[in-house]
Amino acid sequence: MGEGQLAQRKSEVAREGARPLLSVRGLGIRFKTTQGIWQATRRIDFDIAPGERVGIVGESGCGKTITGLSILRLLPGNFAGLDGKILFDGVDLASCSARQMRAIRGKRIAMIFQEPMSALDPVFTVGHQIAETLRVHSNVGEEEARARTLEMLRRVGIASPERRIDDYPHQLSGGMRQRVMIAASLICGPQLLIADEPTTALDVTVQAQILELLRDISETSKTALMLITHDLGVVAETCTRMITMYAGEVIEDATVDEALVRPLHPYTSGLLRSLPHLSPRHGRLPSIPGRVPSITEMPAGCRFRARCAHAAKGCEAEQKLQDAGGGRKVRCWRFAELNLPGALHPPDTSASARVARQ
Repeated sequence: MGEGQLAQRKSEVAREGARPLLSVRGLGIRFKTTQGIWQATRRIDFDIAPGERVGIVGESGCGKTITGLSILRLLPGNFAGLDGKILFDGVDLASCSARQMRAIRGKRIAMIFQEPMSALDPVFTVGHQIAETLRVHSNVGEEEARARTLEMLRRVGIASPERRIDDYPHQLSGGMRQRVMIAASLICGPQLLIADEPTTALDVTVQAQILELLRDISETSKTALMLITHDLGVVAETCTRMITMYAGEVIEDATVDEALVRPLHPYTSGLLRSLPHLSPRHGRLPSIPGRVPSITEMPAGCRFRARCAHAAKGCEAEQKLQDAGGGRKVRCWRFAELNLPGALHPPDTSASARVARQ
C-alpha cells in the first residue's frame, strides 16, 4: 500500500472517530458446563464509531462470535452471566429488557450469521422473510413491504429480483442466499451491522463480491460494520480498523494499516506471518505452535505466554490492555521493546528511495 493510500485510510479513520456508536467496556461472559461455571471472555474493551468498519480477528475459540452475539443478547442456553457494559448510542444493552432488545434487533443493530442456509427458514420464501423483518419494525402494509423488499434485493445484486423474491432458500445458490441475508439485515436501515464469517464456504469470486457489497453499503449508507473473521486478508481488504482477540481477551486494537505494517503483539504478528498471500515469499512459512486454551484451562498471566517466542520474566503477571500511543492499544508489557514483523513493509520515505522512484 502506497503513502497516498495510507494517508487516505488514516484520514478516513480520523473522520469516523468522533463519538462512538458502540462502546464495550469490561465485557465478561460466563457459561455453565458440566465442570462448573467458566469465564469465556473477560475485560473486553473496544469502540466502533458511526460508519466505521472494524474487523474482529483471531483463531477459532478466541471469543469473536460470542462477543458479537452478546451485543444482541443472543447467547446460548448455558449462558450464566454477563459483566460490564455494552453502550449502544448511549443505551446499555446489557441491562435492557427482552422487550427493549426486540425493538433494537433487526432495526438498529442487525446480524449476518455464518450459515445462511440454517439462518433462513426453509418453509417461507426469501421475500416473505425479508418483508417480515420490515413489517415487525415498521408500520407498513404488505404491498409497500414487498416493493421495498424488491428494491433491497436489487441493491444487494440479486439478478431478476421479481422472480427470486418468491423463491425458497433451497432454490438459491450459496452466494445468493448470503445476499438475501444481507438484504434482510439492511431492510430496516440499521446503524450497526454485525457480520459473522459472511464469506464462509463461498468461492473466491463470490467472496470478493460479497465483501465489496458490504464495503459499498457501509460507505454509502454510513452503516457501521463489525466483521468477525479468522481471515486477515478479508479484513485488510474491507476494514479500517482491526481488533485481535485471543483466549477471550482483546490483545491488540489498531488501524488495519498500522497492524499490517508493525503489529505490537506477538500473536498478531504470528497470524499475519502465517498467511501465504500476505507474508513475504521466502523461506519456510511461519506458524504459531500449540492451540488456543480451553475455557476450563485458561493460564494465569499472559494467556499467549505458552505459545509466544518472546515470553520473558514478567509475562506471568496479569496483562492490561494499555495505550500504545496514536490511538493504538495492546495487551503486552514488552510491546515497546519488541520489533515484530508484519505482513507489509512500511513505505520507504528516504531521499534515496524518492530518487529511485523518480
